[in-house]
Formats: sequence, structure tokens, C-alpha cells
Amino acid sequence: MFEPLKLEYLSKKKTEVLREPSSTRPAIWVAEDDNAKAVVKDYSVNKLLYRNLVGRLLIWREKKAYRRLRGLEGVPNFFGVADGLALVIEKVPGQSFEGLEKELKLPKSFFDDLRILVKKIHDRGVAHCDLKRAPNILLGDDGKPYIIDWSAAILERECRFFPLNLVYKRFLKDDFNATIKAQLRHCPEALTEEQKRAYFRRNRLERLIRRVRDLLREFLQKIA
Repeated sequence: MFEPLKLEYLSKKKTEVLREPSSTRPAIWVAEDDNAKAVVKDYSVNKLLYRNLVGRLLIWREKKAYRRLRGLEGVPNFFGVADGLALVIEKVPGQSFEGLEKELKLPKSFFDDLRILVKKIHDRGVAHCDLKRAPNILLGDDGKPYIIDWSAAILERECRFFPLNLVYKRFLKDDFNATIKAQLRHCPEALTEEQKRAYFRRNRLERLIRRVRDLLREFLQKIA
């Protein structure tokens, strides 16, 4: 399956383009081989400086997150890196969470499962950091939640020292708050009062940490 893991080979297996490249974003397309589908995040089509400096850095960071989460149900399988310039990841059959509430309302059990998944991810020392973007959550054809796009992820070991350890804890809280935000679109009545307070409550220290976090997140999103 997807052997050899080379862009020249993968491009011959291309079946669909999910996103065209821009000056600061990679192309994303689908390859199919032996009835298996993969999403290819391809920086090789970006300009020379961007693909070799930013692109390779982002691939290295996202690869670290996928390896840390290897084997965790709810996170796509990581097939590898092609030519140092493209991530090759399992394509999960399902629907994007973006705008899904216009078609159907998901039950409380989906969001309970999503929070369990987030907890398992955190237990492996990874914060997603961009879960409030609805396209990063999928409703699998099996009815279970999946989390994709780990380009903004941060590892716990990268934030061991003050004040980054406080920022990391805020990222963990934000991941959980993102599940509440998602549930507000579908079944807000099933949220507990404690969950609502956790989502809407802000104190001065939290606002300061959030500001530092936002600056870091904006930087990661711009280069991703």
C-alpha cells in the first residue's frame, strides 16, 4: 500500500484535489492504492523558500504529533513522509464537522466520545491547539469522532518550563472548551452547568495566558 512512498508514485494515484496550494499553504489531495485512500499534504508545489524552510519544519512537527499518537483510535493512521515534502495520512471515511448542524443534530454521546478522545490525546502529551476550527473534527461513517490536522499541535515536553507550562495547560483547557463549543451547535441542552461555566468563565490570569497562547497559535497557523 502506497509503496514506494514517493511523490512521483503517489501523484499517479491522485483521485481528488481537496485544496489548491497558495503562497503559504500546501496542496491537499487524495491518493488511492489497493482500495486504500490517503490524504497527501503536499508542500512540494510551494515556492522554494517556503517549502524548504517552513514546509519541512511543519512536516517535522506534525510527524512528531502523529508518531506520539500512533495507534490511537480517533486519529488517522500516519503512513509517512514522501520525499521530505509531503505528509501521507489515512483518509478517514466520514463528514466534516463544518456546517454539519445544518444537516443533522449529533447526540450527546458523540461529544462524550469526543471528550474521551481528547483526554487520551492529552494523556500522550499532545495538545491539538486548533480544535475550535470545525473542519478539524470529523464524523466518521462509523458514527465516531475523529480529529485531523496536527500542524498546530504542541507536545508537553516542549513546554516544560515556566511560563510555557502555563500556556500548555491553557491549550489543554482550550481543547476541552472546543468540544463544548462544538456541542453548543448540536445539543446545548445536554451540557451541564459546570461545562457552561468552564467555557464562559474568564479571570485576569486566564486572559493573560490566553493572550500569550493566541500569539503563539497565530504564528503556528500563519506558517501552517
